[in-house]
Amino acid sequence: MKTHSILSIILAAIMVCGLSESVLAGGSDCKGKKAGGVEELTLSSTEAGTLTFMREEEKLARDVYLVMFACWGSKIFINIADSEQNHMDAIKTLLDKYGLPDPVYQEIGVFNDSNLQELYEQLESQGEVSKLDALMVGALIEEIDIEDLQTAIDQTDRKDLQRVYRNLMNCSENHLRAFVSQIERLGVNYEVQHLPQEIVDEILAER
Repeated sequence: MKTHSILSIILAAIMVCGLSESVLAGGSDCKGKKAGGVEELTLSSTEAGTLTFMREEEKLARDVYLVMFACWGSKIFINIADSEQNHMDAIKTLLDKYGLPDPVYQEIGVFNDSNLQELYEQLESQGEVSKLDALMVGALIEEIDIEDLQTAIDQTDRKDLQRVYRNLMNCSENHLRAFVSQIERLGVNYEVQHLPQEIVDEILAER
């Protein structure tokens, strides 16, 4: 379903939102240090690649939720899309800090990373089938995000990166709980789609 005009209006509204304080709280003073206290603002290739990837992965979530809101009109999608924009902004701040180029295209549904491009098209198509499918897509995105964010945390010892990744993961867990609650309201028992069952059970137990 092509809804570019509607999405342009929604996206313009979202872009005026400021950074989430909970995402970047205290992040500005967490910098890598060399001996003697000199700032070291060079990331390893793994850290740089992961940070760049996470910027686009958060865009994927935002873009899919914007499309799902246009399709189904459910507030959960626009509310979480707003949150994903804040996540994108938080990662963009880190990209700027470390002098890394921004991979993000402004167009909705367009990605530099070919795997994310393929995943976006798959999820968009699936989510347009029904409201339940759209909610399932949302839950799947959050499961994938949680796994990728945990990997990102494990791959770095930089406190600023870890802080942002952990805050984003906490948000993704909240989003997963929200989507599952909506799914269950439709009379459907949620079954995990990506993460191990025990991890999802632990996350959902906090509802």
